[in-house]
Amino acid sequence: MEHYEVKITPYALRQMQEITRYISATLQSPTNAKTWLGRMKKELAALSSMPERIPLTDEEPWHSEGIHKMVVKNHLVYFWVDAPHLRVWITAVVYGRQSQREQLEQMDTKLD
Repeated sequence: MEHYEVKITPYALRQMQEITRYISATLQSPTNAKTWLGRMKKELAALSSMPERIPLTDEEPWHSEGIHKMVVKNHLVYFWVDAPHLRVWITAVVYGRQSQREQLEQMDTKLD
């Protein structure tokens, strides 16, 4: 079985930092922020094995670009599989009630 390297784009990393800050500071729950981040890291790490088992997003044009969508509790993780280089690029992490289209329009899909 092939092992993929999981990489996070700067955009997705900023989103994860903002979510963690929001849970910790705004919701005043640093323990839940730490739990959320731990679970997210675990789910992202699991993409190192058979990432293409996760379906492509339904939204266009991202579906045609090969962007996958994974649900992690009440957040959606968007990623692209670079099979020739055995890499998975996490391109966006979005709260499920946010405008998905708006968030997807901001992510960078032109990666190394």
